[in-house]
Amino acid sequence: MTGSSSAGARRRPQRHLPLQIFLGFLVVYFLVPFWWVIVNSSKDAPGLFGGSNTLWFADQVDYFGNIQRLFTYDGGIYGRWILNSTLYAFAGGIGATILAVMAGYGFAKYRFAGRRFSFSILLGALMVPATALVIPTFMMFSGLGLTNTIWAVILPSLLNPFGVYLMHVYARDAVPDEILDAARVDGAGELRTFLQVAFPLMRPAVVTVLLLSAVASWNNYFLPLAMLSDNRLFPVTVGLGLWQGIASANNSGTTSLWSLIILGALVSVIPLVIAFFTLQRHWRGGLSVGGLR
Repeated sequence: MTGSSSAGARRRPQRHLPLQIFLGFLVVYFLVPFWWVIVNSSKDAPGLFGGSNTLWFADQVDYFGNIQRLFTYDGGIYGRWILNSTLYAFAGGIGATILAVMAGYGFAKYRFAGRRFSFSILLGALMVPATALVIPTFMMFSGLGLTNTIWAVILPSLLNPFGVYLMHVYARDAVPDEILDAARVDGAGELRTFLQVAFPLMRPAVVTVLLLSAVASWNNYFLPLAMLSDNRLFPVTVGLGLWQGIASANNSGTTSLWSLIILGALVSVIPLVIAFFTLQRHWRGGLSVGGLR
C-alpha cells in the first residue's frame, strides 16, 4: 500500500512536466528582450556594432558614462522627456481613476433615467481602438487651439471606458447595498457614505485602475505624436522615436545615438517597475478578495 502511494506520488509531478516546460519557455521568451536591453545599454558604439555577442557584455562596461551622455545629449532633453512622461502619467492616471471611480460607482449603486442606454454606450466604447480616435481628437483640439500643449495629451487620457467598467463590476459586488443603507440611516450624506464606507472597500480596484491608467499614459505614443510638434513637450516614447529616426538617417554627427536609445529605453522602464512593485500588494489583495467572494 505504501509502495503504491509512493509510486503514485512519483508519477504525479510528471503529468505537469509539459506545462512546466511550456511556462519555462514563456519565461525565457519574455525575459530575453529585457536582458538584451540591460546588456546592450552598457556598450558603446564599437561594442554594439563590433560583432560581439549581443546577449552578453562587452569587454568594456560603461553604464555610468552612457548615463551621463544620455542626460547631457542635446542640452539634457532626455531628462525633460522623462519629466513630461511623469506629468502625463500622473495627471492622466489620477484624473482617469477619479472619473472611473465616480462613474463606475454611480452606474453600480444608483438608478437614474438613461442608465442602461448610457452603460450600453460605455460598453460600445470598449470596442473602439484608441488609435481610431486620434484623428477626430486632433481635429477637435485643433479647433479649440489646444494642439501642441500638454492639455492635448492629458485631457484625452482622462477617459478610460475600461476603468469605468471595471469599477462598476467591482463596486456592484464588493460594496453591499445594506452597508450603504445603514450609513444613510445613521445620517451620513451621499458624499460621506461614498468616501468613508464605499471607497475603502473599493481600494484594490482603485489601485488597479490607477496602475493601468498610469501605465497606458506613460506608454502612449500615437496620441502625443499627432498632437505635439515641440520636442520639449514630447514624452519619452516619442522622444526615443525621434532619436531612432535620426540614428537611422545617420544624421547624429559624432555621437552614436543607438547606445543612448537602448539605455533610454531601459531607464524609461524603471519607473513602471517601481510603480508595479509599490502597488502590487494592493492589487494582489484585490484579487484575493475577489476570489473569496
